Amino acid sequence: MNQSIQDPVSVLSGVGEKRIDALNDLGIYTIYDLLTHYPFRYEDLTVRAIDEIEDNEKVVLEGIALSDGVLSHFGRRKNRLTFRINCDHVIVNVTFFNQPFLQKQVQAGNLLKIYGRWDINRKQLNGIKILSTGNEDQNTEAIYHTTKKIRQSTLLKLIRQAWDIYHPFIEDNMPLTLLEEFQLSSMKETIFNMHFPESDEQLEKARYSVVFREFFYYQMKLIWRKKQLKNSQFGNRIEYDVDRLKSFFRSLPYELTEAQKRVVNEVCKDLLSSRQMFRLVQGDVGSGKTVVAAAAILAAQTDGRQTAFMAPTEILAAQHKESLDEMFLDIDITVALLTGSTRRKERDKILEGLENGSIDCVVGTHALIQEGVNYKSLALVITDEQHRFGVNQRKALREKGYHPDVLFMTATPIPRTLSITAYGEMDVSIIDEMPKGRKPVSTYWIRPAHFDRLIGFVQKELRKGHQVYVISPLIEESETMDLENVTALQTTYQGALGSQAAVGLLHGKMTPSEKEEVMAAFQANELNVLVSTTVIEVGVNVPNATLMVIHDADRFGLAQLHQLRGRVGRGADESYCVLIADPKGEKGAERMKIVTETSDGFVLSEKDLEMRGSGDMFGLKQSGMPEFKLADINEDAVILEDARKQAILLLNSEEFYQEEAYAGLRNEIGIILDQQPILD
Repeated sequence: MNQSIQDPVSVLSGVGEKRIDALNDLGIYTIYDLLTHYPFRYEDLTVRAIDEIEDNEKVVLEGIALSDGVLSHFGRRKNRLTFRINCDHVIVNVTFFNQPFLQKQVQAGNLLKIYGRWDINRKQLNGIKILSTGNEDQNTEAIYHTTKKIRQSTLLKLIRQAWDIYHPFIEDNMPLTLLEEFQLSSMKETIFNMHFPESDEQLEKARYSVVFREFFYYQMKLIWRKKQLKNSQFGNRIEYDVDRLKSFFRSLPYELTEAQKRVVNEVCKDLLSSRQMFRLVQGDVGSGKTVVAAAAILAAQTDGRQTAFMAPTEILAAQHKESLDEMFLDIDITVALLTGSTRRKERDKILEGLENGSIDCVVGTHALIQEGVNYKSLALVITDEQHRFGVNQRKALREKGYHPDVLFMTATPIPRTLSITAYGEMDVSIIDEMPKGRKPVSTYWIRPAHFDRLIGFVQKELRKGHQVYVISPLIEESETMDLENVTALQTTYQGALGSQAAVGLLHGKMTPSEKEEVMAAFQANELNVLVSTTVIEVGVNVPNATLMVIHDADRFGLAQLHQLRGRVGRGADESYCVLIADPKGEKGAERMKIVTETSDGFVLSEKDLEMRGSGDMFGLKQSGMPEFKLADINEDAVILEDARKQAILLLNSEEFYQEEAYAGLRNEIGIILDQQPILD
């Protein structure tokens, strides 16, 4: 029977059904999965001299046991093992809690190597484990992610067993030129040195090799997919009416910025192509992405094609519909709004219009992808804040048409490293210029103790006839977190402002119709203050709102704070954002300071990635972000760039598709070359 590292872990001795379940919980199904379940940290097991050790430090001491271990019991089912060792003429007390099985190893005269935490005052080592004294070269111990179902020691034994049996079958598809140029260790060396490093240098090289490989293989797949999309003829060539588009731009009460013009041209070029468009348009809050979308919608309509425009919330969908209606005021184009709260009679009318082609563009939520929603000629799909939708939701919308052009839009500035990792198969357009006259929002950070002064500032804005947003991260009281909750905040502000203001409430647990009613009242200035959760984070447009107050601001990410801040400053008046926070550490205070000093969303997104990591910025599975075993797109950004460059060079070379040396790599990436006919 041929052995392969793709064999199931059940082939290893000591792996029964329960252990298989435990390994599966860790994402380990095959020998390969087990061998690439890398440690997340390493413990230094070098024996230390006592005079070098600091209090409470974890260390390894070696000495002769001066007595047998004494086991005593206390409390309910608790025990203590105590003994003394002679460490280079220094007597050390050693204590182990609840490990009675160690008593057999502690006999007078035995040489013991003990790992524990040092108590400098008592000259006592609070033991964690007794190490074997036979392996003096093993000065580093790997620590793995585990669960309650499986111990570290068990996992390490299985990895050792898998290595001993299967290491001859480990293959390496990394091109030899890259191994040499970037001084990468072979796959076999890499795996061994990740689990059983004999020096820091070996470990460092192994980790670098893992990270480079992870980025390289992922970028190869991503760029290959982009090349396939580029070379595919499956698309809709939209032969739009240039004169109607130019007339539309002339009808606008403002001139587009140079950045908007550039992006419109990039999108229109894609629409004219017979290849399917996959373009991501990034633009900071207020940069004018909606007019780019409007141009694309009109371009499709002039060629008799339809557009579906999907937004993550009903509020945002309604906002987009309103904006499009305003821009298309003098244009002969039909735009409809379809959401979960659309009434049955109106819904049926819209469905009929989509099917017979009388509706040119439909704006909506996930209602656009439901069964029964059929289009006559869907050629363009626009998704706003696309990372808020699941991969399957976005796919379902695309499948409503025949290879429609796809335009993604986001007001969440995405750091370059994140962009080329998560969205590398797309073309990216960036609107990096704000419309003329758009004023930056003045941002301040205050402590909760200064709330009374804040109320005075709120009253000042209200006297000018302006409106105020107040943001809370929670809906109801939490027993575990000392945060203001949204209902309590409404009561607080209404009490503080009295008859001077009508204070409204908005949160995610309200029904769509309730949310719509509240937002309509706020937009009409029937409500002066809106206390809300982050449901208003994206898309709400009330130009009369000039003040944004964010409670517990240190609980939000930098990018999210910037999004919230973008709800004000949309009119001609000076606008403000006040962050209320009492961060406990230096990092929290630094984050507050960064927001007050920076209005550039792209700078903030880079800082957010640096301080919080990609997993906190976007839900990885939800956004389609890759989950690497070791690579970190922020910390390892330089390696990512190197790996990407090499992937591009290789995929653009003839040798890669012709030479047998690359067959394994082609297979790993999933590249199947056109098979030549056997007979002419």
